[in-house]
Amino acid sequence: MYEELKEKALLLPLLPGVYIMRDAGGEIIYIGKAKALKNRVSQYFSNLASHTPKTLKMVSQVHDFETIITGSEFEALLLECALIKKHKPKYNILLKDDKGYPFLRLSKEEYPRFSIVSKPAEDGARYFGPYGGRSGAKKALDTALLTFKLPTCSLKFPRDIGKSRPCLNAHIGRCCAVCSGKVSKGEYNRLIGQVCRLLEGKYQGLAEELRQEMEQAAEEMQFERAAALRDRMRAVERLGRDQLIISGALSDLDVIACQVLGSRGCVVMLNYISGNLLDKKKEFFDGVTPEDMGDLLEGFIKQYYTMTQRSPRVVLVNQELEDQEMLSQWLGTLRKGKVYVQVPQRGEKRKQMELAMENARQELELLDKREQKTSRSLEQLAEILGLPAPPQRIEGYDISNLAGTGTVAAMTVMEKGRFHKSAYRRFQIKEALGGDDYGSLAETMDRRLKRAEEGDKGFLPLPDLLLIDGGQGQVNAVHQVLREHGQNIPVFGMVKDDHHRTRALVDGDGNEFGIRTKPAVFSLVGNLQEETHRFAIEYQKNLRGRSMKESTLSRIPGLGEQRIRALRKKFGTLAAIRQCSEEELAQVLPRNVAKHVREYFDAQGAKEEKP
Repeated sequence: MYEELKEKALLLPLLPGVYIMRDAGGEIIYIGKAKALKNRVSQYFSNLASHTPKTLKMVSQVHDFETIITGSEFEALLLECALIKKHKPKYNILLKDDKGYPFLRLSKEEYPRFSIVSKPAEDGARYFGPYGGRSGAKKALDTALLTFKLPTCSLKFPRDIGKSRPCLNAHIGRCCAVCSGKVSKGEYNRLIGQVCRLLEGKYQGLAEELRQEMEQAAEEMQFERAAALRDRMRAVERLGRDQLIISGALSDLDVIACQVLGSRGCVVMLNYISGNLLDKKKEFFDGVTPEDMGDLLEGFIKQYYTMTQRSPRVVLVNQELEDQEMLSQWLGTLRKGKVYVQVPQRGEKRKQMELAMENARQELELLDKREQKTSRSLEQLAEILGLPAPPQRIEGYDISNLAGTGTVAAMTVMEKGRFHKSAYRRFQIKEALGGDDYGSLAETMDRRLKRAEEGDKGFLPLPDLLLIDGGQGQVNAVHQVLREHGQNIPVFGMVKDDHHRTRALVDGDGNEFGIRTKPAVFSLVGNLQEETHRFAIEYQKNLRGRSMKESTLSRIPGLGEQRIRALRKKFGTLAAIRQCSEEELAQVLPRNVAKHVREYFDAQGAKEEKP
């Protein structure tokens, strides 16, 4: 096979382009670029002993390849980045998930609003970020909006101005109440502009501007306004000093270091503005060696900046890269200016690089310690339950309903002691009667196993251990379904104490296995039980809320399922639909139906206002 592939490679032209490696099943497993396709691709099938273990493993699976010739090596780089992002080949260095680095989006409209998005789009909006995670982005947004007392509700302006009384946030001083009509469009946009400056990291100039406004207000004897400006100025200074919300600001220096420990690598990026460290981002990669560090760095740079579509003026790396000049040119197109990719040798930049390298080393050591601890916990769990080996995949199940109605089931997954959220699954119970936990669990397990038998990858592989929220009865209900499907997966119930924490595990014969004396096992099982319960309750509440909204709209004459879907697609929430004028509703509905909807909500409002 290697000789055939080598002969094919030697027929390629000495031109720049992209090569795409496929396995026997036709799946794309690697994408690369080359200055001269013939030279680059033929290297893979010659002198195999010189390849790294990762490259050798990839080459052993190559069944065929194809190429795309480009006009230049730079065009090849652009195409390579685009194709890797699209196909995500398993042997390319891949970031775990684009959603790991969210942005704040400021819409482009008369009264712009902020939201959290996974990635920027070319829609004319402004974007701030990326942030280290969704929780960090949410904290940044919530803090910024609270500091400047901007609305957090779903109302749309100017459409909803004056249509209802200000909410509780306005009464307790957390919102400037744009909905009341007392805040002009100019004042609103001025506040939005100040939030933008804060998110960009320009907090010092903003604080000085607020100080001047405060002093001006005091001179004009507007003491209440001066006090509000003083509080805002102090909040901005504190936020800037603590760097609580500006970590998503566009940095002018990124320091990227890679370290390898065992078969795992870690890339750490430190973001700086004006010499101040703002944020740290990290990515782990498995199955690598020290020889792969250059590929790790290049892969990270290509994918991270492809995702963010923005670049700092300087990017520091801890070793020379094969395509360093090309990367500088490409990053320059994102920044629309000169970008320098450098390996610092001395001075302040070298200190910053050493800090990044130390962060990467510490992250690897910390992860290794956590995994050792988790591994011991799984070994102890197997010992307690008499399992032949520590369970690598554990699935947790819980049933939730409201007074016997709206029954749902939740399935959570723990792989090697860590939650694997993309493998979670939810079930609406269709056959079991309300309040029948045994029947609901049996239906859930039957549907789960059937999906696995059909080859649904979302339900594979099967678990090594099943943990059910409940006792002996629930365990036996699941056991019966497993026997019907010819499966012999260990099943135990999670028995809770008075504080709703799992105190023991129980089998189908009623035997209890205490876990309190093993703190690591107690914590692991307790976390799984709480996560499964949370996931079930959250799903049940979401369905209940959706049902209540749909039932409200379905009571209005002329509104069927299709028209309700059209309303929700156009306006979003029930609250937004409630605020629409007859003219706005008529954009989606016939005029007479729009009138009925408006009259219905007006009548509801009149009832609520009666003493």
